[in-house]
Amino acid sequence: MDDLFQADFEGPGIAGVDEVGRGPLAGDVVAAAVILDPQRPIDGLRDSKKLSGARREVLAELIRDRALAWSVARASVAEIDRLNILQASLLAMHRAVQGLNPQPDYVLVDGNRLPRWEYSSEPVVKGDDRVPAIAAASILAKVQRDSELVALDRQYPGYGFAAHKGYPTAAHLAALENLGVTPAHRRSFAPVRKLL
Repeated sequence: MDDLFQADFEGPGIAGVDEVGRGPLAGDVVAAAVILDPQRPIDGLRDSKKLSGARREVLAELIRDRALAWSVARASVAEIDRLNILQASLLAMHRAVQGLNPQPDYVLVDGNRLPRWEYSSEPVVKGDDRVPAIAAASILAKVQRDSELVALDRQYPGYGFAAHKGYPTAAHLAALENLGVTPAHRRSFAPVRKLL
C-alpha cells in the first residue's frame, strides 16, 4: 500500500467517492463510490490519472471483484447544461453513493466540496492519492467514462473522442469548427456555446 495512504481512512463502513469528466466539452460526468474490503486488499491503488489505461483496466476488474460494494453513476449532458458542472458533479456523486449496497457509515469525497446529503462525510483534498477507497472510485469512474467516449467516437466519427475523451484539445476544437456541435456536446461550455 502506498505510504501516502492514511490507515485511519480505511474500514468496512467507509466509502470513497470521486468523479471524472468536469473539464471535457462532451459526454456525461461520471462518479463512482467504493467500499473496500479490508480482508481483500488491492495493491497499486492510486489516482487514476497517474495510471496507464491498461493498469486502470486491471485494477477496475480487481475492484469490482473484491470490494464490499461499488457503484457507478452519472449526470447527463442535459443536467450539466441545466445545473452547471459543479452541481452536476455533486449530483453524480450523490447517485453513486445511493447506489451502494450496503450503504456506508461514513463517506470520504475527493476534493473540497460535499454534496448536500444525509451521509456523515468529509471532503479530502487530493483524496485520490491519499485514500484507497477514493483511488478505487477514481479508477472505476475513469474506466467507465473512457469506454463511453470510445463508443461516442464510433457514433460521431471525426471528432477524435477516443483520443481526447472530450477534453478541449486543439484537434477537438478544430473538429467542432469544421463538423459542428453534436448532441453529446455541453452547450453551456464556452467553446461550444460560441458555435451555436
